[in-house]
Amino acid sequence: MTYLLALDQGTSSSRSIVFNADGQVLAQSQLELTQIYPQPGWVEHDPQEIWRTQLATARDALAKAGIQAHEVHALGITNQRETTVVWNRTTGLPIHHAIVWQDRRAEPTCVELRERGLAATIQAKTGLLVDAYFSGTKLKWLLDHVPGARRQAEDGELAFGTVDSWLIWRLTDGAVHATDVSNASRTMLFNVHTNQWDAELLRALDIPANMMPAVKPSSALYGEVTPDLLGHAIAIGGVAGDQQSALFGQACFKAGMVKNTYGTGCFMLMHTGHTFQTSHNGLITTSAAQATARTEFAIEGSVFVGGAVVQWLRDGLHAIQGSGEVQALAQSVPDSGGVIVVPAFTGLGAPYWKPDARGTITGLTRGSTVAHIARAALESIAYQSAALLQAMSRDAVGAGGAAVAELRVDGGACINDLLMQFQADLLGIPVVRPAVTETTALGAAYLAGLATGVYKSTDELSGLWRSERRFLPTLETHRAKELMERWEHAVRQTVL
Repeated sequence: MTYLLALDQGTSSSRSIVFNADGQVLAQSQLELTQIYPQPGWVEHDPQEIWRTQLATARDALAKAGIQAHEVHALGITNQRETTVVWNRTTGLPIHHAIVWQDRRAEPTCVELRERGLAATIQAKTGLLVDAYFSGTKLKWLLDHVPGARRQAEDGELAFGTVDSWLIWRLTDGAVHATDVSNASRTMLFNVHTNQWDAELLRALDIPANMMPAVKPSSALYGEVTPDLLGHAIAIGGVAGDQQSALFGQACFKAGMVKNTYGTGCFMLMHTGHTFQTSHNGLITTSAAQATARTEFAIEGSVFVGGAVVQWLRDGLHAIQGSGEVQALAQSVPDSGGVIVVPAFTGLGAPYWKPDARGTITGLTRGSTVAHIARAALESIAYQSAALLQAMSRDAVGAGGAAVAELRVDGGACINDLLMQFQADLLGIPVVRPAVTETTALGAAYLAGLATGVYKSTDELSGLWRSERRFLPTLETHRAKELMERWEHAVRQTVL
C-alpha cells in the first residue's frame, strides 16, 4: 500500500490527512486554531501555534492510520494563502503574529499605491488587483511597525514567507526556505509571467529581496522532514495554496473547468490553461498549481466571509450551539421571508472589491425570526458565489470561450444539501459534489505523488475523480434572476 500525507493548514484549523494512492482518506486529525482580533478589521494567528497544531495533527493522523512515517511515500503541504509570517533566520522565532489574509490594516498602503499610479503595473505583472488581501502590503506593515524589523531585514536577518514557507522551514529544521508558484502569486510581489520575484514591485513596497523564499513548481522535491519530528525522513514533494490545491484535487486541469471551495471564505477558480487572461469583471488572475516549470493560470474570485457566517451565527448571535445545527434551523422555515444577510464583516471581495463595506441585514419584518436570519445567512454564501460565477462566465465568453457548464464544489459547507441546491437554483447549472470532498488536502497529496513517481500524469489523476451527487437546478430562470437582483440591491446598501 502506498501512503501520502497531506498537511492542510487552514484559517480556522490545522489538519493532516493520510491518503492511499487511489485518493481515499484513511485517517485524519484536526485541531482548531485561535483567532486573534487586536482591533476591528485586524486578524492574526500565532505562527508557533500554527506549527504546534500542524505537527500534532500529523503525528495523530499517522497513529490513527496505524502506519509509521517510513511507510509514507511523500508529504504535501497546502495552506491558507496571503497570511504573512516573518521570522528571524537565526533563532527561528517569529517577530510578530502572522497577519491573516482577512486582515485589512494595510489598506492605507494600497491607497498610496493606487495614487502613485501603480495599479495597472501590478495587475499586468501579477494578475492581482491592489488590495490589502495580498501579502506584500502586510509584509510592508510588519517592517514599518515592528521595532527594529526593517534594519534586521536589510541586514539579511529576517525571512518572509506565507504559511507554507513557515511550515517547510520548521519541517526541515531551517534547511529550506522556499515556496511554490501558487503561493508566490498571491503576494503582489511575484511576476507570474517569468515565475520570479519582481525587483520593481519589491522596490515599490520597500521590501529587501533577501527576505524572499526560493520559488519552485507546485510538484517538486522541496527537501525532507527532519527524522526526529515524525520518526523518519519524508520527502516533501508538493506545495500549493489551498485554492489552487483544491482546483488540482478536483482534477480541473483543462481550460474552462471551475471549482468552488466553501470554507471560511469561498474561493472560485476557473482554469485558463497556459493563457494569462485578464478579468474585466472584478476577478483576478492567479498562477494555478503547476506540475512542471511551465506556467499555468486561473481566473479567481474570492468571498471573504463564506462558512465564517455560520461561525458568526454560533459565536456572535448564539443562534446555534454548533455549526452542524444550521441546516435544521434554516430548514425550519420555507424560505428567508425576504431577509437578506450580506456578511461584509471585513469588506466585500470579488467581484465588488469594497473594503469599506460592512455587514447588513435587510428585509426584516415583525414576523422575522432567528430561523429566517439563519437561512438568509446560509443563502448569503450561495449569493456571493453566484455573483462570482456570473462574472467568471462573462470573462470566459468575452475571451471567446463557452459559459461555465458545471460547478465542482468542495470544502466543509458543501456537505450542506440545502446550500448546494440553492446554489444550483441560483446558477441554473449543475453543482457537482465529489466522492472525496477533502480536495484541498487531496490536491497536495496528488502533487507530492506526482513529484515522487506515485502518479505518471494528470490524466491518471483525472481517472481517479468521482462524483457523489449532482444538484440540478429546479428554480425558474426569471425567479433566480429576481433573487440575484434583490441580493445586488442589498449589496449596494452595505457602503455608507
